Amino acid sequence: MDIFLELATILIAAKGFGYLSSRFGLPAALGQIVGGIILGPSLLNLVTYGEGVRLLADLGVIMLLFLAGLETDIEEFKNVGFPSFIIALLGVLVPFLFGYLIAIEWGYPQMQALFLGGVMTATSVSLTANVLIELKRLRTRVGAAILAAAVVDDVLGIMILTILVAMNTKGSVYVEDIVILVGEIVAFFAVSMLIGSRAIKEILKGSHKINLPETVTTIALAIMLIFAYLAEHFQIAAITGAYLAGILVAGSEDAKKIIDKIITIGYSFFIPIFLVGVGAETDAHVVITAGSFAFLYSFLAIIGKIIGCGAGALISKFKPKEALQIGVGMIPRMEVGLIMANIGLAEGVLDRGAFSISIAMVMITTLVTPPLLKWAFARE
Repeated sequence: MDIFLELATILIAAKGFGYLSSRFGLPAALGQIVGGIILGPSLLNLVTYGEGVRLLADLGVIMLLFLAGLETDIEEFKNVGFPSFIIALLGVLVPFLFGYLIAIEWGYPQMQALFLGGVMTATSVSLTANVLIELKRLRTRVGAAILAAAVVDDVLGIMILTILVAMNTKGSVYVEDIVILVGEIVAFFAVSMLIGSRAIKEILKGSHKINLPETVTTIALAIMLIFAYLAEHFQIAAITGAYLAGILVAGSEDAKKIIDKIITIGYSFFIPIFLVGVGAETDAHVVITAGSFAFLYSFLAIIGKIIGCGAGALISKFKPKEALQIGVGMIPRMEVGLIMANIGLAEGVLDRGAFSISIAMVMITTLVTPPLLKWAFARE
């Protein structure tokens, strides 16, 4: 299919399937992935995702994490406190161990097993937030704990992805490497925060002097791409650089305007291409035939969050009922989980089978969260 017709098909499918998904009370992203599965090689084979389309999808990933950084409240992040950190930390460690151990037990190579553990770690709180709003529980102690822990969870998930990508690049899995890599990540963040924050504010302020359409937005996008490049240069995932760029740009006076423009650019073109591409890359036949492992992997992803986040909540003096609600609220994986799986495939760590199982887990955890969350709060 001609690339222009393929892109048109992808965009129409993204919005059509996204709309249908939202009508059923599910995230639009889930519908877009399903649309990709239907249009991709698994079924209709209408989209093939050649090199040009894949580049646009990669830009969609970068833009998605840049937006995540833009919408991160850095002051809230500083003030989340010890309880939310404990909830997030255990909510990352327990699923990671579950995913890694079950993959090793099932005979996956060590690096693939680490990635399968990593994909389990990241929480997407957008679906939970929608349900909590519907239940009028968002502005409760439990709701605040879930949202605050999700901020920490995202950062930990991105750090894990960065470490795994760098470990795969260096071809080793040693404690010394992990210590060095964590040090590189911390140094990259620290230097960028100390030097980059002030510099970016001045650059964006100076861009107002260039009397051309959307200069500020263009400069913000350039900053995003420069940080993605620098992150890769230091053997850190490009999305980590984009996420950090978003956090730094968020501190500028133009942040609100930039967010609106990036949402328009990203969600009208690049991000839908990425999400439909995730579905197109998914081999539905592998998911169907994977059987017991796919379902066990997804089950452990659900239980891992309930146990990990729930234990963190209990340690932080929440009641058992509240700990269950927090654990259930942290179940769904979407954006970061999808990105981790996609990068694992792009890096050659995950094969089509392991990638498809990861996507199945993302979809299952997303589908089960609304009814489970409503059940958990109905117990009050």
